[in-house]
Amino acid sequence: MIRFSPAAIIGIVALLLLPFAVRFFFAASEKYYLHLLIQILLWSFIYTGWSLMGRFGLTSLGHGAFTGIGAYTTVLLWNFAGLTPWLGIPVGVVLSVIVALLVGYPCFRLRITGHYFALMTLALTEFVRLCIVGLRDYTGGSLGTQPRRYGDGVSLYAMQFEPDRVLSYYVALALWAFGIWMWLKVDRSMDRYALDAANQDEDAAASVGIDVTREKLKITGLSAAMCALGGAIYGQYQMYIGPDTIAGLGVSLNIVFAVIAGGLWVPLGPTVGAVFTQLLSETLRVGMQGSATLRDWLGSAALALDTAVYGLLLVLFIIYMPKGILGTLMEWRGRRKRIADTAAVARTG
Repeated sequence: MIRFSPAAIIGIVALLLLPFAVRFFFAASEKYYLHLLIQILLWSFIYTGWSLMGRFGLTSLGHGAFTGIGAYTTVLLWNFAGLTPWLGIPVGVVLSVIVALLVGYPCFRLRITGHYFALMTLALTEFVRLCIVGLRDYTGGSLGTQPRRYGDGVSLYAMQFEPDRVLSYYVALALWAFGIWMWLKVDRSMDRYALDAANQDEDAAASVGIDVTREKLKITGLSAAMCALGGAIYGQYQMYIGPDTIAGLGVSLNIVFAVIAGGLWVPLGPTVGAVFTQLLSETLRVGMQGSATLRDWLGSAALALDTAVYGLLLVLFIIYMPKGILGTLMEWRGRRKRIADTAAVARTG
């Protein structure tokens, strides 16, 4: 049973009331700020899904494939078969899990780990992206495609809430809360200890009766399912999907960067990473739009400026803040508390 501290309860109430605060303080730009909040919540859920694997040493660069499979399966089933996203999303999630298990099983059986596993998953992402581009008659190719609109744009049956961003916010908030709950469930389960042991030494873990392959496949399937679900909901919210926005290598790299930046080993770390990356992306985008001199100087290279900044920051985070923003802050807080406790004991003694 999950118990909520007073601070957590205050935070939950604040999140529930946040759309009304945005409407009150930023009435002129309400839609923009709500859109930014929704983006943060949706990507937080996807990042949390990746962190379930990443925290146990399974560094995947293939989760862009799972978000893409979830999004494209849902949209294509709706556009060409008329299947409601309520059924299309489970199909996309199941398909993503099957792909994850098909790739993961030989890797885990043959003990392909570390950078070799990362390269295998990177190849999966590129394969899925090329399939999307190649099937352009259905997927729209590199230009992407849109879910067919149903009615006036707000439909529970078609899971289309684009005009009503307050409703979209609460859908994204529920998804984010589900992702945090899943992270905590895994963290407090016996599987967590089995995966920690396998991450440290697979032979030692197997010698005490841990089925290493099965444990890794379980967490891989769960992680792929969460990313596919997040990708599908993201596509329904954006009403547009493209190989570079939901399924490309850039998506996979952004997922890894955000989780490392926020904090891999704390439940809210991916959320902090989402806030950081989304605000950074918006700052770069607005800065480029407002600076004609910078655009003239960089030319077409300006289109890749955000990727270059992400890469530089990723290196800096790995070197100087390996526990991420939130993890480092919590470590500093714990250190200060220990120093204060030591000083208090010395004074009383």
